[in-house]
Amino acid sequence: MVDKESTKRVLQIVSSMDRGGAETLLMNIYRNMDREKVQFDFITHSTKKGDFDDEIISLGGKVFQIHSLGELGPIRYLKELIKIMSANKYLAIHSHTDYQGGFPTLAAKICGIKQRICHSHSNNWPQGNSYKAKLMLKFLKTLIKMTATNYCSCSIDAAEFLFSRKMVDQGKVDILKNGIDISQFLNEKNCRNSVIQEFNLPKEAKLIGHVGRFSESKNHQFILKVFKNVIETDPSFIALFVGDGPLKGQIEKEAEKLGLLKHIRFLGVRADIPRLMKAFDVFIFPSLFEGFGIVTIEAQSAGTPCVVSDAIPKTTDMGLDLLSFISLEEDIAFWAQELKNAILIKKPDYDIINNTIIKNGYSIQDNIPKWLSLYLKENKNINVKSVDLPIRS
Repeated sequence: MVDKESTKRVLQIVSSMDRGGAETLLMNIYRNMDREKVQFDFITHSTKKGDFDDEIISLGGKVFQIHSLGELGPIRYLKELIKIMSANKYLAIHSHTDYQGGFPTLAAKICGIKQRICHSHSNNWPQGNSYKAKLMLKFLKTLIKMTATNYCSCSIDAAEFLFSRKMVDQGKVDILKNGIDISQFLNEKNCRNSVIQEFNLPKEAKLIGHVGRFSESKNHQFILKVFKNVIETDPSFIALFVGDGPLKGQIEKEAEKLGLLKHIRFLGVRADIPRLMKAFDVFIFPSLFEGFGIVTIEAQSAGTPCVVSDAIPKTTDMGLDLLSFISLEEDIAFWAQELKNAILIKKPDYDIINNTIIKNGYSIQDNIPKWLSLYLKENKNINVKSVDLPIRS
């Protein structure tokens, strides 16, 4: 048993610890690593309790809630960061706030924290292409380069967006694959029947699933248009939307306006994603942009065919013949037909799925040593723990 005083602490800076892609990845790492040697704390930019907050505390971590950069302004925001960092002894800080990541690394530099990591999870700048917006993005990227000591990304696309193609070509950016706990997807049994029963759906229902935050980037309006086309020729389809977010109410109203509510279930935030993924007949993910799209790896791990936009990085394709990339410029009817075609795809054997995900480097157990090497120069004594956690509804 290692003395808790010798545990090294790393501060993770995130928007919130809800069930988003980056947050789910962080929790996959956190659950499975040896927390007697390295422990995570989290800064979140919300006064609302996050979906993972209780679990973080149960695993020995701390959650510090502060207001966002936009709410506080640069000076007050830096003071809040410095206050937390100076009151706790951190081996490293790891910022997951994309283009705003230079502020946490600046605060860490002021506090004398030697390892300051910026992690890119997106390939999009939402402020537009005006001269003022471009100037602001250039400033934010420069701040990152001046204050961070390490640069990471979930994909080449996201790395080039935040850090530049030159830095990627020079090998200055670590590409950390978004690993998942494959066992959660392989061990689930009788998922379809249990989901059909839970939501009182017809036994012959064909399930179209989507998992994602209700925000502009996930393109829920587009899903509704495609789904309307689908049920016009086959009303046995049911759409299951998993997630929450600022646009949820708007999408619900739009679904009602289109006469789709009886064919849709809004499930909210769920902890049983592996079970739901295995119950879906097909997964739809028409995002406008994505740094990676970890849910597509989860869907393929469940053996579920996916119809996704061509804005999703091609590296998400595990080579299981389960992923179809389609341009958002294609007709709605084309998307609808692809969903119908995808349902007919035979699911691969689960041994094949497991071996393929591992071979492609997306097993969380294989990812942990690389993550820990960011924080520890020598991590020979850091053991990967496989922890079986109960699925909570």
